[in-house]
Amino acid sequence: MDRTDYLIVLTGGPGVGKTALLAEFQKQGFTIVQEDARRIIREQMETGGDALPWKNKLHYAQLMLDASCISYKNQIIKSPRQYIFFDRGIPDTLAYIAMENLIFETELLQEAKLLRYHRKVFILPPWADIYENDDERKQTLQEAEDTFKVMKDTYEKLGYKTITVPQASIEQRARFILERLNPKD
Repeated sequence: MDRTDYLIVLTGGPGVGKTALLAEFQKQGFTIVQEDARRIIREQMETGGDALPWKNKLHYAQLMLDASCISYKNQIIKSPRQYIFFDRGIPDTLAYIAMENLIFETELLQEAKLLRYHRKVFILPPWADIYENDDERKQTLQEAEDTFKVMKDTYEKLGYKTITVPQASIEQRARFILERLNPKD
């Protein structure tokens, strides 16, 4: 298997249960890579910075893209031998850039598209029963549904096969994903 075959992306709009699912994978002994967006928002709020999705979207997207590329490169150089689960991937930032109609250097975007993950990307759909807002998550459920569609489309345009994770218990979701990572299909 290629090194990228070990890099598994869990994606979807906000509030769909990615964090709980990643905690389950960590409990099972897998390495997880936390998303950079929440960390950036927290840091910006603590320091009075403007790189926030409700203030300076371009600056926020730049920090997210840089951080996502660094997180990716930190994992790929380790020559992984077991699955590493990412809470979002670089294409999530590309989807955000597209949704917000932000202008980025074409060369920078092309470089980001070259950093590849496993060909199967697991996308969690909006789920009204578990969706909650907080200080860092200000989107409405409708915005979460719109985000889901754009992310799915972005990954598919980049040649990934998106697999929708069913709304089920954390354990069932984890089992669903692991069963579909069989390299024979």
